[in-house]
Amino acid sequence: MSKYLDIKIILGFAAVYVIWGSTYLAIRIGIEAIPPFLLIGMRFVTGGLLLYGWARMRGAPSPRLSDWTPALVTGLLMPLGGTGLVAWAEMTVPSGLTALLIAMTPMWIVLADWLRPAGTRPNLPVTVGLLLGFSGVALLINPADLSRSGEVDLFGAVLIVIASISWAAGSVYSRQVSRPSSGILRTSLQMLVGGGGLLLISALTGEAAAVDFGAVALRSWLALGYLTLFGSIAYAIYVWLLSVSTPAKVSTYAYVNPVIALALGASLAGEKLSNWTIVCSAIVIVAIVIVISAKARAPRSTDTAPSTAPPQAARCLRA
Repeated sequence: MSKYLDIKIILGFAAVYVIWGSTYLAIRIGIEAIPPFLLIGMRFVTGGLLLYGWARMRGAPSPRLSDWTPALVTGLLMPLGGTGLVAWAEMTVPSGLTALLIAMTPMWIVLADWLRPAGTRPNLPVTVGLLLGFSGVALLINPADLSRSGEVDLFGAVLIVIASISWAAGSVYSRQVSRPSSGILRTSLQMLVGGGGLLLISALTGEAAAVDFGAVALRSWLALGYLTLFGSIAYAIYVWLLSVSTPAKVSTYAYVNPVIALALGASLAGEKLSNWTIVCSAIVIVAIVIVISAKARAPRSTDTAPSTAPPQAARCLRA
């Protein structure tokens, strides 16, 4: 049973790595014709309704009133604050800088998980892996490329940093609260809250009223469909991984995403992969292996009460 769970965790990490690595391109295509808050709001509301229906068909009970409180917090912090702000920022911030700033998410997650009551202090291998991964991503983004793209929009860059912090806080919080028995139901509630909030912002800012849906290009509709279907699947897997692994290990997706984005650019857009890119990508992969294979240290708290963390949270992907 334990071996079966480990295989599921490995496949879960692979799915989040690949799917979320491709969403940068999908968001970029989508916001060509659909405003960012509206695009991401439709994505999460539609995906949330589909997951909610699936959960109920599988026998999940109706959500209790107490289930909506954690869904409200995580929905506002992750789908709205995390993904929504990133989509908004991508209208002015180069994709390379976006990937670099989002790669800071693991640092924020480790810090948030450490500072919370009875938090987990990262051990030396995890710390080394996180620093190595961040360095690899920093080297991966060639400063010369960024300089050719024009002056970086400071407001957009700040939005991405805020989005990373918001996502990190939601990731850590989601592991500390009581959850519905159905993971799919829990995910659907988060998506509905976050997506509903984004649609409300879109309406209040006049985004939705300004869109001529008849003039939206097919490629933008396809991008929205991809984000809704595959993005929702990846989000559900991500929430599940948070319940069976540690935040530091789950957050390594932020290091892989730029590598996946480069591979897609090379295969779909004819972009060349330089030796520099290959070397930096190798550094990123090594960092991921270090973080994922490292064992988490026990909470720093001296409290003798038994831990409420899931048993698997201390040993993700143990060989």
